[in-house]
Amino acid sequence: MSRLAKLLFAALILISSFAGLSQVAVAQDGPQYAGLDKDLTGVTIRMANIGGGQYEAMYKSISMFEDKTHAKVEIVFLGDGFEIDKKLKTDYATSAVDYDVAWDHTSFMAQYKDYVEDMRQWFSDADLAHFSKAIIDAATVDGKLLLIPRHADIAAFHYRTDIFDDAKIKDAYKAEMGKDLVVPTTLEEVDSVGRFLVKGGYVKYGYGMAGKEEALTGRFYELLFASGGQFLNDKNEPAFNSEIGVKVATLLRDWYKDGIIAADTPNLLWDGDAANFCNGSVAMKLEWYGWYSYFQDPKSCPTIAGKFGLTRGFLGFAGEGARPTGWAGAHAFSIPTAAKNKEAAAQLIKFLTSEAVAYDEAKLGFLPVRDDVWTRLINDASSAANPLDKVRLETAQLQISEDFKTPPITADWIPISNVLYPTIQKIILGDVEPQAGLDSAAAEARTILEQSGSIKQ
Repeated sequence: MSRLAKLLFAALILISSFAGLSQVAVAQDGPQYAGLDKDLTGVTIRMANIGGGQYEAMYKSISMFEDKTHAKVEIVFLGDGFEIDKKLKTDYATSAVDYDVAWDHTSFMAQYKDYVEDMRQWFSDADLAHFSKAIIDAATVDGKLLLIPRHADIAAFHYRTDIFDDAKIKDAYKAEMGKDLVVPTTLEEVDSVGRFLVKGGYVKYGYGMAGKEEALTGRFYELLFASGGQFLNDKNEPAFNSEIGVKVATLLRDWYKDGIIAADTPNLLWDGDAANFCNGSVAMKLEWYGWYSYFQDPKSCPTIAGKFGLTRGFLGFAGEGARPTGWAGAHAFSIPTAAKNKEAAAQLIKFLTSEAVAYDEAKLGFLPVRDDVWTRLINDASSAANPLDKVRLETAQLQISEDFKTPPITADWIPISNVLYPTIQKIILGDVEPQAGLDSAAAEARTILEQSGSIKQ
């Protein structure tokens, strides 16, 4: 080879090297995966997960984890939050756990705390620095990090723009009510606008909500604290049977009686509640951000896609302590103490909560719990074709920073919910008076709290 040829050959190698480095740099500029750095050949990781709706989209990414680590992942259970909660409580109590990764949630975690590992065994401070400090702090009980968050939950106020922007409806409202039709910002306005829309035949239901299990307890709790009320007082005693609690329960009863909410409300959980908004039956509702891409998809929801808006939650009943709604929490993953493959389970959780996987899930509408994902979403929104994409992010950030309110952090939250929600259902159906029903539920809740030693002296 001539000297010139050798020089040209060397130059080509150098150029190729720079090109390779450039490609690596570009790749590293994108969202990063984690948990793929160990060979897990021969290991089978079993999972008990939340399912339904958009929750299952994340699980499609597991094939990448399997390809890169050579592990096998089996999802042994899929159910909604209430179904999986019942399974976990039963399995933990009866030593029947046969999985390595379990669903968890900040609203439920206190009752699982003795059955799950401290996640700090596998997640360093550097790993955790990417996550919301508020959620990590909330998930740390007695110095033990019970979970690694997946995404946050808080509900925005959703409303039908095709209704609120309709000239005929606006004129009719002005003629009857003597004021302009605007998106409600208080519970009283939600009530009056919902009644007007149903009475005029402009929509089937003025308002939509889930009406059973912890979903109903949570929505009652949300309207209660937004109106200045307490669920438990400073001594951890039941306080939801207060004057404000009775006022909220009475409103729900009247909404049901007057057809403002659906006749099958007591049978609805999140999927059914969302379906009523999707099919155009409902004018307004509080809804989790995770349903955003579903509502915006013309194939899923042709009636409302592109025809709704969202904003910060409304204020509760007027009075001292009134504030915006904002019942909140975070879905997450934990490792049961009975798990057989804890190291591999931690690797899978690192993958599923990594920047790249979390970013893909956030694009469906779920609220991220990682700061690096928020940064990417905000950058994306600056060039979004749909202006609501940016409004959604701005509203979510506002709610997460100012309105985020979890249920009482107590293992008794779900046991209390299990005695309260059937009572609220009876109130809604007119089978018991609001005050009497709430007093009865409060007495049962007090017994639960006394038996667990939760009431402060």
